[in-house]
Order: sequence, then structure tokens, then C-alpha cells
Amino acid sequence: MEKVIVAFESEKNCLRVKEILENAGVASCILCRSAAEVRRVVHKQHITTVICGYKFSDDSAENLFEDLPPFCTMLMLAVQNMLELCGNEDIFKLTTPVSRGELTAAVRMLTQISHNMERSARPRRSEEEEQIIAQAKELLITRNGMTEDQAHRFLQKQSMNMGTKLVQTAKMVLGGS
Repeated sequence: MEKVIVAFESEKNCLRVKEILENAGVASCILCRSAAEVRRVVHKQHITTVICGYKFSDDSAENLFEDLPPFCTMLMLAVQNMLELCGNEDIFKLTTPVSRGELTAAVRMLTQISHNMERSARPRRSEEEEQIIAQAKELLITRNGMTEDQAHRFLQKQSMNMGTKLVQTAKMVLGGS
């Protein structure tokens, strides 16, 4: 079974997510309560997936993500208005409350993504790729009346569903215009 880190300020949230993932046979969970603890455990045990809330007592999840190895994925679980504050497009996000099925599917997908990225060391997006993603979002905003956040979530969800990178999904959206 895959090992993942479950990290929330609240012990209750840690235990609830752990129970869902372990009972479903998706992952073995290591519980953390601070960003510093997550950093130590990720590097010491070579963990590739972190499931967490928006912030910790000692740092934000977004800052923590920047310190993680490039092959490490993060799933942020929070209420919608907190998720909207996170500008990092490489962090996967699920709005709470989240169903067991959504959580287990997301964690399965992220562990697979982590393994694939580990094999090919995750490259950062180029400026050209960022522009393609921005153009696709703008098209979705203009044509479908979406907000920027809705357009991003649409691209992200489609990307996850199709197993493609965000920039590849953006190209498909632009190609179909």
C-alpha cells in the first residue's frame, strides 16, 4: 500500500482522512500537524503525496509545496473561499466537504502522478506553456461565462480525468475553438 502524508492542524481532520484512505485500502497514512513536520517526513521517508488543509500553525500549504521535492504532489482540502486564495496551479484542490469516493479517487490519481513524475523529474512550466493555459482560461471565460477560478478548475479536472498535463488540456481547449 502506498504511503502518503495526511497533514492538518486539526487532529480530528487528520484521523478522518486517514480512516477513509486506510479503510478503502488506498494508502497507509503518516499523520503530521505542522509544515515543518511534513518537510522532515517527506525527505526522510521519501513520501510522494501530501494531503493537507490550506494552512498550518507554522506556514501555509502553498509555501510548504514550494519546499517539497519536484516529484511530490499535494492535495489541498479546504472550503472554496480558502482554495481560491491558493494561486499555485500545481497544487490539486478539492472543496470540502468531500465524499469518500472523490477523496479516494483523487489520492489514487495523485500517487500515480507522483510515480510518473518521479520517473521523469517534473519540469516546471515554461512561459509559453503558462501563456497557453492563460489563453485557454480566457477562452472558457469568454465563451462559457466562467470565472477565472472556474476556468482553471475546469482545465484541472479535465486534465485529471484524461490523464494529461494541464498544458495539453489547454491546447485541446484552444484547438477545439
